[in-house]
Amino acid sequence: MNALAATSRNFKQAARLLGLDSKLEKSLLIPFREIKVECTIPKDDGSLVSYVGFRVQHDNARGPMKGGIRYHPEVDPDEVNALAQLMTWKTAVANIPYGGAKGGIGCAPGELSISELERLTRVFTQKIHDLIGTHTDVPAPDMGTNSQTMAWILDEYSKFHGYSPAVVTGKPVDLGGSLGRDAATGRGVLFATEALLREHGKSISGQRFIIQKTATCRVRIGGTASIVQLCRVTRQLLTRGRDAGEWACDMWRGAGCSLPHVCARMGEGAGSVDVAQCDWTRTAVVMTLPLTRGREAGEWASRGVELAGEAAFAGGFGNVGSWAARLIYENGGKVVAVSDISGAIKNSKGIDVPSLLKHTIEKRGVKGFNGADPIDANSILVEDCDVLIPAALGGVINRENANGIRAKFIIEAANHPTDPEADEILSKKGVVILPDILANSGGVTVSYFEWVQNIQGFMWDEEKVNNELKTYMTNGFKDVKEMCQTHNCVLRMGAFTLGVNRVARATALRGWEA
Repeated sequence: MNALAATSRNFKQAARLLGLDSKLEKSLLIPFREIKVECTIPKDDGSLVSYVGFRVQHDNARGPMKGGIRYHPEVDPDEVNALAQLMTWKTAVANIPYGGAKGGIGCAPGELSISELERLTRVFTQKIHDLIGTHTDVPAPDMGTNSQTMAWILDEYSKFHGYSPAVVTGKPVDLGGSLGRDAATGRGVLFATEALLREHGKSISGQRFIIQKTATCRVRIGGTASIVQLCRVTRQLLTRGRDAGEWACDMWRGAGCSLPHVCARMGEGAGSVDVAQCDWTRTAVVMTLPLTRGREAGEWASRGVELAGEAAFAGGFGNVGSWAARLIYENGGKVVAVSDISGAIKNSKGIDVPSLLKHTIEKRGVKGFNGADPIDANSILVEDCDVLIPAALGGVINRENANGIRAKFIIEAANHPTDPEADEILSKKGVVILPDILANSGGVTVSYFEWVQNIQGFMWDEEKVNNELKTYMTNGFKDVKEMCQTHNCVLRMGAFTLGVNRVARATALRGWEA
C-alpha cells in the first residue's frame, strides 16, 4: 500500500473513532480549491514549450494553507490532491495554524537550464499569484525545487503585491529564511524520541540506535557520455522516491547549474563530452557553494567534484539521518549501525559519529569507514538495537522483514516507512512506533517559525528556534498520548485522531454547513 492509500485508510479509521458525522467526514476530504494552469516559456534555443502546473488547496479551517511545490515529470492532480490532504492533518498534529496544500509542475527539472527554470517558476507564479499569499496559501520547497525556487517566487509575487517575504518559506537566509531550518527535521526527530523514551522511563543516553538512510548516489557512466545520458541518469534517480533521489538534480543545479548549463558555460554545447578530460572546477558552479535545499538537500560542504568517468552524487547518509545521528551522539546515545546507498556499517560498541560524518563528506558515503565493520545493507533493519530510525524511502519496513526487527522502538523519520501489514505485526510484538506524521514534523514547524519571523519583521537567533521547536515537538507528543488514552489506540491512530479532530472542530466552529 502506498503512502497516499495509507493516508486515506488512516483518515477513515480516525473518523470512525471520533464518530464524525458522515457529511462532515465527506466535507473534510473535499479540497477547498484545485488550480490548473498552462505555463508556456521560451527555451534557451528559442523554441516554445508548455508545462502544466497544479496547486491544490485542501483546507483552510485552521489558517492559511501550507505545502510544497514539486517539479517532477509525473506530477498529477490526484497525487497532489492526496498530498495536500496529508498536509492538513500533519499541520494539525503539530498544532501550527495552517491548513494543507500542495502544488507542482509536470516537468523534468534536470533537463532545464537555470534560466529556463527561473522563467518557468516566474510564469507559474504569475498564473497563481492572486490565489496564494501570506494569509492565504504559503508554498515551500519540495521534490525538484529548492531555496532558489522560493526566492524566484518571492520576487515575482512581490512585483504584484509589494515585498512579501512571508509568502513562501524555505527561502535563503539572506531573504528571510530561518536559522536552524536545515537541521529542523533531524532535530525534531531527536526531541520526539526524547519524549517517547521519557514516557517509558528511559533517556537517549545509553540507548543503542540504528539509522537507516539512502541518500548518497554514485553512478558509473564510463569515460565518455552525452549530456542527454547524464540527464537521464539524474531523472532515473528521481523515480526512486523522494528521499532516494529528489535531491540528485539539485546536486547539479542547486549551486547554480544543471548539466546542459555546465556544458554551455564550458563551450561544449549539448553533444558528447569527455567527462574524464573536463575541468569541472572552471565552471565555478559544481558544488562550489553549500546547497540550501533544506530538509532534503542536506548540509553539503563547499568543495569541487572531480569527475573521472563517473557521475558522483556526493554526500553522507542524508540530511535527516546525519543530523539525527549527530544530535543523538551528542546527547549520549550510542549509534551502532548506519546505512546509505554506498553500504552499511556496524559497531556494537558505538560509532564515532563526528568522524563518520567527516568520512562521508570525503568519501561520498559510509562505505570504507575504519571505525566500523561493513554489513549487508539489506540486514540493517533487523540488527539488534533499542531504537530504529528509518530515514529513507517509504515502505522499507514490510511484512517480509517485520518479524525480524529486534528494535523496541521505531521512530519514523521518513515518510511512510512502515507498511500497514508490518504495522500490525510489529504492534503484536509490542514494538512502539512513533509515526511519521509526528516524528518528522520538525521541518514544517520551523517553516512556521520562518513565516512568523517574516510577519513580525524580527528574526530569531538559532537558540530560540531550537527551543521553540523542542516545545512544539514535546507538546505534540503529549497531545498524541492523550488521544491514545481517550480512544485506546496506538500512537499512529492517536496522531491521526488528533489531527482530524482539530480540523473537524475548527470546521464546525466556523460553520461548515452555512
